[in-house]
Amino acid sequence: MQDNLQVTMDEFLPLRDVVFNTLRQAILTGELKPGERLMEIHLANKLGVSRTPIREAIRKLELEGLVTMIPRRGADVAQITEKSMNDVLEVRRALDALCVELACDRISQEELQHLKKACDTFEEAVKTKDVKQIAQADVALHDIIVQATGNQRLIQLVNNLSEQMYRYRFEYIKDFSQHERLVEEHKVIYESIVKKDKETASNMAKVHIDNQKKAIIRQIRLEREKNK
Repeated sequence: MQDNLQVTMDEFLPLRDVVFNTLRQAILTGELKPGERLMEIHLANKLGVSRTPIREAIRKLELEGLVTMIPRRGADVAQITEKSMNDVLEVRRALDALCVELACDRISQEELQHLKKACDTFEEAVKTKDVKQIAQADVALHDIIVQATGNQRLIQLVNNLSEQMYRYRFEYIKDFSQHERLVEEHKVIYESIVKKDKETASNMAKVHIDNQKKAIIRQIRLEREKNK
């Protein structure tokens, strides 16, 4: 378990929700790793709370599919499986293609400037090799494209999926061999949107997800081999 795991208090939220958000974020970002055991006493001591909010948070995490309850063992962080990853990325692939097509028609000059800056920021983040920083830069870049669609229902759909996607995003970003390719794919998407080239933008958005899928599968299989 990560030593830097800590709860951030919020005067507007019940303690059980604060603990839930803390553990949820730790799982999504990989601070709590797939297969890691969640021991109530240890977590309670670590976060400086009683076992009750820990227990309640773990129940909610199980409902979200982020935690697996195992008889006579307790709770483990749910493994990332190829099936769960395929389900999420299949939907994300279709939504991303639609987003870039709509952005070609609707993006403003100001948003284009922000998108260019986001591409540059991502490229700089890649040089740091800091997975969390790279992931945040990646999210910010894609958020600009989504917002540029101007379609509130679509924005809501993507946002609802984004937190599940965040967990997989960390998995492929951990593969440093993919970083140069990610930078180039972002550049192609940006340039296609500038040119209002819907076909190239849509195709690259799909390739972008397909390459992520391959990288994540490699990571899943590597972890599986390690744990044998």
